[in-house]
Amino acid sequence: MDIYFDNAATTRVRDEASDAVLRAMREEYGNPSSSHTLGRSAAALLADARANVADALGARPDEVYFTSGGTEADNWAVFGSAEMLARKGKHIISSVIEHDAVIRSLQKLETAGWDVTYLAPDSDGRIPVDEFAAALRADTVFASVMLVNNETGAVNPVAEYAKEIKRRGSGTILHTDAVQGLCKIPFTVKETGADLVTVSAHKIHGPKGIGALYIRSGLKLQPLILGGGQENGKRAGTEALPAIAGFGAAAVLGMRELKETSARARSIREYTATRLTEEIPESLTIGAGDSPYILSISLPGYKSEVLMTCLESEGIYVSKSAACKKGARSRVLEAMRLKNDVIDGALRISFSRYSTKEDAEYFIQTLKKTSRAILKVL
Repeated sequence: MDIYFDNAATTRVRDEASDAVLRAMREEYGNPSSSHTLGRSAAALLADARANVADALGARPDEVYFTSGGTEADNWAVFGSAEMLARKGKHIISSVIEHDAVIRSLQKLETAGWDVTYLAPDSDGRIPVDEFAAALRADTVFASVMLVNNETGAVNPVAEYAKEIKRRGSGTILHTDAVQGLCKIPFTVKETGADLVTVSAHKIHGPKGIGALYIRSGLKLQPLILGGGQENGKRAGTEALPAIAGFGAAAVLGMRELKETSARARSIREYTATRLTEEIPESLTIGAGDSPYILSISLPGYKSEVLMTCLESEGIYVSKSAACKKGARSRVLEAMRLKNDVIDGALRISFSRYSTKEDAEYFIQTLKKTSRAILKVL
């Protein structure tokens, strides 16, 4: 019996998405840039998938550009904006809770003379609007704050950041990494007010290796990858049509099911949090729990790695922080100023459309048994 509670890292590909991938590989194998019949058919499939992802974002199809994933989209947003805006100013606002794809890109810009202000989260894991507003300067040309944090599930008020930028009339370009938000919480790019939005397929039961960057119409973002004229000249390289088709299929169904699936995930999350408190009183819930799909907890005094190993031996898969950390200590939890024993005993449980309360109960009982066994050894 396998219980997969690491869906914030990646999700199981749903049948409809894998069917779309296989069909594109076997039947629509033409190059979308070719002018013959197979090429035109492939181009039509590409257009359909782009429209599906655009609909999920509340965007126009010509504002959606496919990438190799969320990391490339984040890199493109940062470096493309820097190249476009360098003559106007060299100050950037971001946060310490961003994905490494943003953080490490910004660190590289810092070595080139850019000034980056990294905002810290409050006790709920969110970046306060007043602190964002206070950080805005006359030379602030770019800001990047994620919509949903991948470790705590905290949802940041990105729309409020956009309002502050508009109120100041600064023209600051706003980017948000919405990888953990697409098809999980209701939003549109217009509602966020962001100029650039990153999304990825493998977080919504689509294939790995495909993502997209929303670029607001009229924004002349510089390309990150040069070559042919694909993606309207903004992202070179033959489009990964099978993966794109899978992304489109997952996006359509994810949006169609968003309300129902999110409600079910919320119910499972609340059930898990309540039962953990009942069965393991020493456990703590970390953050506000805005996203219905992510539950961050801690067993102070225990070690995350030990708990994870014991749970895995029982067929339960969770994590201690973001998968990209590869076991490193959570920068996000440190930024929330949590005690060391809370950070060291932290686990991230993340749900999906396939999660059930029965899975949650099995996890709770196994964690209880595991923690008691560890306590006896200690």
